[in-house]
Amino acid sequence: MARLPRLAIAGHPHHVLQRGHNRQPIFLNVVDREYFLQLLRSSASRFAVAVHAYVLMDDHFHLLATPQTGSALSAMMQMVGRGYARYFNAGHARTGTLWDGRYRATVLQARAHLLDCMVYLDLNPVRRGLAATAQDYPWSSFGHYAGLRTDPVVAVPDAVWRLGNTPFARESAYRERVEQGLKSEQVEALTNSVMRGWALGDDAFVAELQRLTSRRLLPAARGRPARVSKTS
Repeated sequence: MARLPRLAIAGHPHHVLQRGHNRQPIFLNVVDREYFLQLLRSSASRFAVAVHAYVLMDDHFHLLATPQTGSALSAMMQMVGRGYARYFNAGHARTGTLWDGRYRATVLQARAHLLDCMVYLDLNPVRRGLAATAQDYPWSSFGHYAGLRTDPVVAVPDAVWRLGNTPFARESAYRERVEQGLKSEQVEALTNSVMRGWALGDDAFVAELQRLTSRRLLPAARGRPARVSKTS
């Protein structure tokens, strides 16, 4: 079966995942991570992509980003992917591919899932056993939203501004949301949507998106169509 093209719809948040080839590490030290974030920031600015959240794991990374045009996300990821692979191979005396094929991405309904996706990214190191809390892991955008630092990579989405009328109120509300965590079904839905490329949102949201693209947004119904009996 041919692969579906990635979803890329302007003005909507996209959950993006890119893994290292054969799950190999793509970040070996602090310098690698800092270079990647500098490249991400410049690429996002060049192609008009708002990066709302990120997490850099050892062998993969996640982004939550809104492109301003239909081609912007792909252009940004191509620049980041090629530029970082050149840097990594030269810096670590290696050759060959760095990435596990093309990146994965899907579109999220902002009202229902944007904040959940941010929490999902921030808690990824905790789920993987790399940190006891989101605050303990320095390579995510959590610190920006929790008021621990200012992150020049981050473009704050409207959903965060609505958390409170002051920076302190927004930071407290976001920290509380991360501390509460996600239900297992929320984690599963966010994981499945980005891995399989299906849009994540309610029926009305998916129907609205479907008017903007010919690409199928949900998995096809399983099983054969029911047989219709003939009548005389």
